[in-house]
Amino acid sequence: MKVHLSTLGCRLNQSEIDSLARQFAAQGHEIADRAEAADLFVVNTCAVTREATRSSRQLIYRLHRASPDARIAVTGCYAHLAPREVAALPGVAHVVDNPAKDSLVSLLTGAPLAQIETYDREPIAREALVGAVSHTRAFVKVQDGCDRHCSFCVTRLARGQGRSRPVAEVIREIRQLHAAGYREMVLTGVHLGSYGDDLGLIDGLYQLVRAILEQTQIPRLRLSSLEPWGLSPELIALWDDPRLCRHLHLPLQSGCDATLKRMIRRTSQAEFRTLVDTIRKRVPDMAIATDVIVGFPGETDEEYAISRAFIQEMDFAALHVFRYSKRPGTAAVRLPDHVAEETKKARSEELQAISQAGKLRYAKRFVGQTLPVLWEAVSGSTEAGFVNSGYTSNYLRVRAVVPEVLTNQITDTQLVGCDDQAVMQGVLSGRNGVS
Repeated sequence: MKVHLSTLGCRLNQSEIDSLARQFAAQGHEIADRAEAADLFVVNTCAVTREATRSSRQLIYRLHRASPDARIAVTGCYAHLAPREVAALPGVAHVVDNPAKDSLVSLLTGAPLAQIETYDREPIAREALVGAVSHTRAFVKVQDGCDRHCSFCVTRLARGQGRSRPVAEVIREIRQLHAAGYREMVLTGVHLGSYGDDLGLIDGLYQLVRAILEQTQIPRLRLSSLEPWGLSPELIALWDDPRLCRHLHLPLQSGCDATLKRMIRRTSQAEFRTLVDTIRKRVPDMAIATDVIVGFPGETDEEYAISRAFIQEMDFAALHVFRYSKRPGTAAVRLPDHVAEETKKARSEELQAISQAGKLRYAKRFVGQTLPVLWEAVSGSTEAGFVNSGYTSNYLRVRAVVPEVLTNQITDTQLVGCDDQAVMQGVLSGRNGVS
């Protein structure tokens, strides 16, 4: 059977779809890159905003048009929260809620999951099991669910209570993926900082990251989005190991304490500022990005101005800006004084401009420095060679034109320039920089 897999939304969704691909391949099914060739579609949906659910529906419509006879199986947060609505969409034959997602492959094929062992097989077999050799970064789901009650968040309703995978199980998966050729692992979860709480671990994320660094040889380890109350001094100290990527995404959501209180966020201006100052003193080159919601119910012009000023003070390397979206079942829906859409749009555009300026300002700091780059793709070629693109540890995007394809190699690269989109131009420092 030819299976085409699609996902929307967060890195957790990406890690899940990657895992499903490996499970289908281990059963002997073919992973189809082209939708037109598929017998079965699997869609991992998102519902974090109204736009996300709209995008999920549009994707299902597109897939059905591409191959009308193919079955469509839909899972993820939108499928979990609105199963009847999803089941009515054209071509949808299966709706699998989030708790059943781990059994999705067996449910659809009627066959038990094949055991995915260590990679002591021929390279061709490895490719069939894991995917294209150009895959350089794997998303590893270590945690799901959330026990917090942020008033705007529908993800908790869709994902349930927090639950963590055992450390040994995570280590085993990372070793297998590394043996298959992946060079970077990204730890993902709904509330990554709560990792291990349900297992009775104290400072569980620190224990997990330390174990990965000590017990695997993976060249790079990256953390996905991490709530600002999830970083202990012991965890921050682990960045002394250069394999732990110098990049943190710390969702702020608002820079105004009054707004944060209505959001039921467990942070404040003072606490967030202290955390960022601590990180930057310990890891000066750390890229710190954040999420911000504009137009939360009750956000006055004054509150927005306070938030904007604090965001500018923090000088983030990037912002992900969201307009507040009413999500059924959340506490924020019942709050008074909802903000007009045109006001949300104006505030969003202003913060997007601040984000672009911050991204460019951060990137320019590294012009002239030499940093390791993990090359991930080739976007074209010129007379001088192939246009390779990849990322530094601190998530600067780099392009370099060289006579060969560098995909899945890590090379020491001098950053010689930066364009208006904060893309760095790189020159390889020498073949001794290749690993």
